[in-house]
Amino acid sequence: MQNKISKNLSLIIIGLFFIGFVYLTVKAIEVSSKTQMGVKNGIYTNKVSSAEQIAQQTYELTRNCEDALCKVQTILDYVTHIPYKINHFKAHSPQRTIQNNFGDCDDKSNLLISMLHTLEKEAYFVLVPKHIFVITPIEDVRLGKQKGLWLDGKKYYILESTAKGSRVGYPLRYKFDEIEAIIEPFSNEKVSYTTIAYKI
Repeated sequence: MQNKISKNLSLIIIGLFFIGFVYLTVKAIEVSSKTQMGVKNGIYTNKVSSAEQIAQQTYELTRNCEDALCKVQTILDYVTHIPYKINHFKAHSPQRTIQNNFGDCDDKSNLLISMLHTLEKEAYFVLVPKHIFVITPIEDVRLGKQKGLWLDGKKYYILESTAKGSRVGYPLRYKFDEIEAIIEPFSNEKVSYTTIAYKI
């Protein structure tokens, strides 16, 4: 009788361990699907962050700005002045990029878009061969003659995180068919669009 109870108890424990293992595996796949996306040149890893450190840095940098263009250009200046260095191993978090004071296009774009998120700015990643940049809409008369990437009739300005001293409205250096995906950063989902243009 005692042996039968011990055997049943062992089976229950094994069953619970198995259920726990399956649950953790499913959760790991869900997390991975929210942070990684397959592209032609491998896997893009999303490392955006809503961390308090990023928010504080953003507010500190933009405290003297009175409009959206000033805020966006200020954080773009901050990110572009972080030295560019290729990261061969894995994408760094925005906090790690600040701490290291270097990063590649993935690292710097993740930092930039995390700061834009703090400012509640709509912004997306644009994945092209071996590179990533950021786009955001800004309504400002000073940008009236600046070209932008138009998606379904809405104008977005290119932010290039790797070009030191670059301005809002960086030139598009790629053909439309080279755009592998436009990604919403915090859901890590592809943005669908019907029309695309690059114009004033």
